[in-house]
Amino acid sequence: MNLAAALLAAIAFQAGAPDSVVVRPAELELAVGATRGLTYRAFARGRPVADAPVRWTVSDPAVLRVDADGRVTALRPGQARVAVVVGGRPAFATVIVPQLPPASIEASLPVARVLAGTGAPLDVTVHTRLGDELPSAGVRFASADESIATVDAAGRVHGVRPGRTTVTAAAGDATARIDVRVAENPAASYTLTAPSMVRTGDVVRLRIRARTRSGDDVSGLRPLWTVAGAGAQIEAEGEEGVFVAEDAGRYVVTAAVGPEVVRTAVVEVEPRDVHRGFDLVGRGATVGHHAGDTWVWEGVDGRDYALIGTFMHDWAKVFDVTDPSHPVLTDSLQLDARRINDVKIHPNNRIGIVTREGASDRRNGIVLLDLADPAHPTILSEYTETVTGGVHNVWILGEHDLVYACHNGTSDVHIIDIADPRAPREVGRWGLDKESKTLHDVIVQDGYAYLSYWDDGVVILDVGAGTHGGTPEEPAFVSQYRYPEGNTHVAWRHGRYLFVGDEIFPADWDPSRPIEARGYIHVLDMTDIENPREVARYEVPEAGAHNVWVEDDVLYVGYYQAGLRVVDVSGELRGDL
Repeated sequence: MNLAAALLAAIAFQAGAPDSVVVRPAELELAVGATRGLTYRAFARGRPVADAPVRWTVSDPAVLRVDADGRVTALRPGQARVAVVVGGRPAFATVIVPQLPPASIEASLPVARVLAGTGAPLDVTVHTRLGDELPSAGVRFASADESIATVDAAGRVHGVRPGRTTVTAAAGDATARIDVRVAENPAASYTLTAPSMVRTGDVVRLRIRARTRSGDDVSGLRPLWTVAGAGAQIEAEGEEGVFVAEDAGRYVVTAAVGPEVVRTAVVEVEPRDVHRGFDLVGRGATVGHHAGDTWVWEGVDGRDYALIGTFMHDWAKVFDVTDPSHPVLTDSLQLDARRINDVKIHPNNRIGIVTREGASDRRNGIVLLDLADPAHPTILSEYTETVTGGVHNVWILGEHDLVYACHNGTSDVHIIDIADPRAPREVGRWGLDKESKTLHDVIVQDGYAYLSYWDDGVVILDVGAGTHGGTPEEPAFVSQYRYPEGNTHVAWRHGRYLFVGDEIFPADWDPSRPIEARGYIHVLDMTDIENPREVARYEVPEAGAHNVWVEDDVLYVGYYQAGLRVVDVSGELRGDL
């Protein structure tokens, strides 16, 4: 949920508000850098109100700025709402800032030469003057000498005869020039073969094999790959076509090396027989409270316990789950909070952490629990000094006795030393250097911290991996991956992949009712951690993902309205899982 929008809506409930407020214009379009004044009129019982306190604010400070007199300045493309609050009564105007035109374009060929009779795609990126990347669909291409090489509307260069020419790529007023060398093609034969049978989800790498008359291999081909049928996909990666099928069936793969060289292969796909069932073995009621986060651990007494937070309530619950068919509520902890969102257990199984939001004294922070008697935790201490604005999620880095806390007030990750659990202290902090930001979650795995930064995507920090100079107390930036949907809610690293989940709520969601959420799991290849690359996804279109966990090549996804989904993530991942 957009926190700024929620705060704006809450203002409407202040006492002493006028009957109505009207802002003009209610909708407008404003170019980046332009300024326009908004006006308002407030009424009480049909009469104008002239002396009520007035406050202007915006829902997204990254898109718009508004001053105390209602003058709005567009900062970057997007859409945001401006609110004027008169005597506690709000009115809103919607401002659309159109996308900027292209300011720069970069283009390159992935090969040193194009063989006559073959083609290769241009790699093209277009940016605005603010650095935003634009779609390359509107790029115009041309060849200086079409007797040597041509270029089609999709940016694919076709070699005609040996020689050199220049290809241009233009977007708006920006132009890039690419030198193209076309070489003699020594290939006399082309073959494309495919495995006889694969399973759904198996990644198959196909390659055209080109040979000279003497049998030598010819390298450097970049075929145009396509597949017939909606249940499979194929992507070009270097000289290979990377095929994966979501549905079983018979698929025809085509590799177009050039206009006169096209080869096909048939891929037979059978179902991946990994279906399993679930059996509900037990249930532990939370006495009418909405359950929050859950963490299960083995207590120092050798029994298994579950610590459970609560949503919109002030209780944390402890269950003995040694016999999972008969969970037993052993204790409850009442805290000054409206929400206990997250709970975590130290790897030593002797300290617990619960987060607080909505405390009556506005001093939220975290609460440390003594688990010497795991069935009946007691409060060791609280830490609120630098995180009074509420903590939504935490991660415990046990080997260093550090807690990474996502603070609602700063949207930074605060690093808290709990070596002395009775006297926690902040020893570090890291956050994006921007005014408008929302940090939702953090995990730390193998020396890297993965920060789920909502519309800023996932941010990766070195916190001891040794690759970018970071330490557990002084993180160092590694990379960031953003995507158009935004709402980055959770991330989990497993092997070469990072699983990133969205959380998208409807504007009128009600916490007391089932939430029609949306959002899916993005799968990022982290082979080059400085350049994460999205390669696959897992989506339940009618539902929204919440939290994830990956263990033993199995992905567990908890959904708001689609239950628990368990996904095989073994091997290479591509396409729709």
